[in-house]
Amino acid sequence: MDTSVALVSAYLQVNGYFCITEYPLLESSRGEITTVSDLDVLAFRFPGAGREVRLHKHDKIVGDTRFEPDPALDSPTDQPDMIVGEVKRGRARFNSAARRPEVLAAALMRFGCCEPKHAHSLAQKLVHSGEETSARGHIVRMIAFGGIEPEQPPPHWHVVSLETIVDCLQKHLHDNWNLMRQVRFSNDALDLLSLLERARSRRPQRPQPQRGRKK
Repeated sequence: MDTSVALVSAYLQVNGYFCITEYPLLESSRGEITTVSDLDVLAFRFPGAGREVRLHKHDKIVGDTRFEPDPALDSPTDQPDMIVGEVKRGRARFNSAARRPEVLAAALMRFGCCEPKHAHSLAQKLVHSGEETSARGHIVRMIAFGGIEPEQPPPHWHVVSLETIVDCLQKHLHDNWNLMRQVRFSNDALDLLSLLERARSRRPQRPQPQRGRKK
């Protein structure tokens, strides 16, 4: 997995989303199947997600820490939220293939986001507006994640910078280090940030020089 995609995946998981990364978009032409592009991130969040739950060895819940999702995501609080995300190390943008309604509609149908009769209409509206509510009542949003934010992004785009993501993950690890310090994360990007936090937490504090007028 690309490191920047792993970083975004970790960010979304911390904020309560289920994630699928690097999902291929297939196209059939003259009996041949080809990959036209891939969707970097597909993510889904139920309302009220965002808890750190610990189980006792006797299967009793001994911890239930509630936290709100990062404001930069602008996640809805009362509806399920589905994100179609593109990740770039440079300027945040969507590939042309991911903006094709027919390709996007196929991905939405594949995951049961909507019925086939609604898929193409939803995809067209989504490409145009960047956010739509499906016939099943959940929100679908297109979000571009990137190292550089566009100088003049289209008004319907939602953009989250990689800098924002790193800051959020570092703060989450630092604020919850008592819970996180013994965890070995399967996501390589989050595991690296955890390793850096561990190194910082063990760094001895240097005494601050005393300031004052010498007598």
